[in-house]
Amino acid sequence: MHFEETMKSRTALCEEVLRAYLPQADVCAQTLVEAAEYSLMAGGKRLRPLLMETTGRMYGGREELRRPFMAALEMIHTYSLVHDDLPCMDNDEYRRGRKTTHIVYGEGMAVLTGDALLNAAVETALTAFDEVRDSRENAAVIASLRLLMKNAGLQGMIGGQCADLEAEDRPGDVTARTLYYIHRHKTACMIESAFQIGAILAGAPEEDVEALGRIAECTGVAFQIRDDILDVTGDSRELGKTVGSDERDGKTTYVTMHGLDKARRDTEALSEEAMDLLGGLDGVKDREEQAFLMTLVDSLVQRTH
Repeated sequence: MHFEETMKSRTALCEEVLRAYLPQADVCAQTLVEAAEYSLMAGGKRLRPLLMETTGRMYGGREELRRPFMAALEMIHTYSLVHDDLPCMDNDEYRRGRKTTHIVYGEGMAVLTGDALLNAAVETALTAFDEVRDSRENAAVIASLRLLMKNAGLQGMIGGQCADLEAEDRPGDVTARTLYYIHRHKTACMIESAFQIGAILAGAPEEDVEALGRIAECTGVAFQIRDDILDVTGDSRELGKTVGSDERDGKTTYVTMHGLDKARRDTEALSEEAMDLLGGLDGVKDREEQAFLMTLVDSLVQRTH
């Protein structure tokens, strides 16, 4: 199957998985349920669950076991976007080509929507235990839960968000090390969850799981640098969000610190390292999936929207 056709099919699968796990509540919380669905089903690349699905297939894992984690990971990602768009954070009006949650439902409801999605993510991931067949899978689900919550918390995404917020308050104090920390934790940690959980649940060799962590770091940081580049060179209609917001807000980005040329060079270097590591994985069971994943990673860091 052609890459674009496979992408379309996999994205549709991710949408199906998300719909199966949409948060539910009684009548008194219906507005919150609507806001959660509005936020979660707003489209987007579905990159994280798509990466988990592909990595799981690459190692011959069971779809039933990874589906709850695919949904949970996208719920966590979406909640972070809902909160990130708030006036007290980035104050964005558009996300994925639509009005942001706080614009449509109000700031208070947007806060609750993010909270609800995070809690729903944990509840959803725990349902993977219902699919466990043996002690190996049970241990894999436990390890995946630990990794998911670590990468979403203080040692991962939230830690990166904290550093990012403080950097906005003191842009003159931001160093190259701080900026890498922000990209590594705010973006790459969640991509790491996608790569590694798909492999862990499938029983991949430990050395491959470790290598996938570095692949995810390279991919995630390159993805974020590319995002910084697109904030300068992109088109709002293609991106589905406001372009030039970083410059408007006086935010330090990879581009403002290092310039466009170096940003592009470093993106290429990180992409090449990720591709080399991907090609060298020893425990892969499906080489076609490996080839698809390599093409996908390359497309992410070369994207124009």
